[in-house]
Amino acid sequence: MYLNIIILVVGFIILIKGSDMFVDGSSSIARNLKVSRLLIGLTVVTFGTGVPELALSIKSMLNGNGDIILGNVIGSNIINIILILGISSLIKPLKVKSNTIYKEIPIMILMTLLLTTLFSDNLFNINDVNIITRSDGFVILLFFLVFIYYLLSILRKKVEDDDPNTDLDDPKYPIFKSIIYIILGLIGVVIGSNLVIDNVVEIAHILKVSERLISLTVIAIGTSLPELATSITAARKGEHDLLIGNIVGSNIFNIGIVLGLPIALFGSVSGIGFSYIDLVVLLLSAFILLISAGTKKTINRVEGIIMLSIFIIYYSYILLG
Repeated sequence: MYLNIIILVVGFIILIKGSDMFVDGSSSIARNLKVSRLLIGLTVVTFGTGVPELALSIKSMLNGNGDIILGNVIGSNIINIILILGISSLIKPLKVKSNTIYKEIPIMILMTLLLTTLFSDNLFNINDVNIITRSDGFVILLFFLVFIYYLLSILRKKVEDDDPNTDLDDPKYPIFKSIIYIILGLIGVVIGSNLVIDNVVEIAHILKVSERLISLTVIAIGTSLPELATSITAARKGEHDLLIGNIVGSNIFNIGIVLGLPIALFGSVSGIGFSYIDLVVLLLSAFILLISAGTKKTINRVEGIIMLSIFIIYYSYILLG
């Protein structure tokens, strides 16, 4: 187990350095291309940091571990908001743009409502088992296409009307160097997160922790490490658009691709091991983000403390349940 701990520390170092390069490269390429950093956060950063979740989900489906893919998505989406945004807002209050409040966050809430509805068979028929079928997976993918269409509409506009920084800020690096930073940063994020995930899971197994607990905590937190590292780096550097875009985009990506795609490809998953408390907290976190962002278009430190308090209460329930 000592070797696992050493590799775990090395993984964290690679992850943090990789996220730092990834944020710098992403922000710089946004300035080079004169598109909003929010768009970069919703696309490049989101898809980049979502790689560990997608890889783990496909691996879980192929191994027949449906609990892991569900725990990964539900846990990661909760953690992205109440833990990562909570911590980030303590570093510096986060400014949120109007488009994010009225467009991106509502799309995220729509995807979250869709997931909870498809996952709540037992509410409509008490004899049914909560299950997400292959047809449900295709429905989720269709809704995800709405998000893709929205991204394409932003791309056509090139620059958001309320983003003055895209015209004022000079790029930190030329476009080629920005791309190199993104690629190297992404490699570091993926390698670092994989080292962390594999060794945390191994340590958890050595300590004989249950699979449900692992999926909602260790794996969910482990696969959210790229978002956590990237968000803390972005918050420290004042890249609020990149940060918010990453979180909102990641939650949409998690439901649409990390969950929807493997289920559509490989078949249904059962949610017998999960309770409605998990779904309630999932929905609650999404609406808390909308309410917090809508308050003076800023997520302040008080709201961050509230998010972290919910995180502590929920995970105390999981650990003690």
